Amino acid sequence: MLDTNKRYHLYHIPGKKIGVTCNLNNRVTKQQGYKNHEYEVLESSNDINYVSLREHELQEEYGYIKDMRPYSEVVKSRIKIKSNKMSNKKIVTSSSATTTFHCPIVDLRSHLLTNREHKWEIEEGNTVSLNQSNIDWILKNANRSQFGDDKCYIYNKAFIDQMDEMVEVDPIMQDRFYLIRSWAVEKGIYKSGDSKTQYVKLMEEAGELAKALLNRDEPEIIDAIGDMVVVLTNLAKLEGFDIEDCIDSAYNVIKSRQGKMVNGTFVKRESL
Repeated sequence: MLDTNKRYHLYHIPGKKIGVTCNLNNRVTKQQGYKNHEYEVLESSNDINYVSLREHELQEEYGYIKDMRPYSEVVKSRIKIKSNKMSNKKIVTSSSATTTFHCPIVDLRSHLLTNREHKWEIEEGNTVSLNQSNIDWILKNANRSQFGDDKCYIYNKAFIDQMDEMVEVDPIMQDRFYLIRSWAVEKGIYKSGDSKTQYVKLMEEAGELAKALLNRDEPEIIDAIGDMVVVLTNLAKLEGFDIEDCIDSAYNVIKSRQGKMVNGTFVKRESL
């Protein structure tokens, strides 16, 4: 469907997502925090049905998870919600079992980022403030409300349990991983590469590290470890994960592990 009054832009944030918007400055820069040089416009069109179809094609082509609903349906849902006099003025409401966010699930990321630092009581005496760690968890675990497309929710118990296990990611390191993924997108690794070749590359770099350690070659040790982190970051992405989540998962396993050092290696208690 052509709309000569609107221009729809297919934008790409390398390593993160492909989306559609009529207002790049508001949607990408203000709401999501990406400056002009941090994203690219892949295509533009006045035809909302075309960009909706093309968005799913490009998401699949670049290796991203496809949006659950086409952009054209999301727009229709927004129009319906705006026309409702009982529009979502609230940010968050919480019951004994769930916390509800008053926005469509497709808009949850921008809703949370717009209301960062917002506080609410999830249970008596337990106040929660939106921050980057719990925003990431909410985005991964939110469900569409059965009472309408204008709401989504999380389960309180699971959220509370995760709060104790959340590990704050160093923003500098998080940016490093983002740069690695952006580089990989530019080089076509996610589009044309595969996990097996990345694993072979990892073994090659492990061999380089072994050689550098035996020779006590400090620059080569640094280089080899760095190369292995790059390969692991890309291997994780090719398998559908972010390296940060893999690190958090491993840390949550080892943080309470008991054991002792044996011949220069930490051995867990169960193996002693």
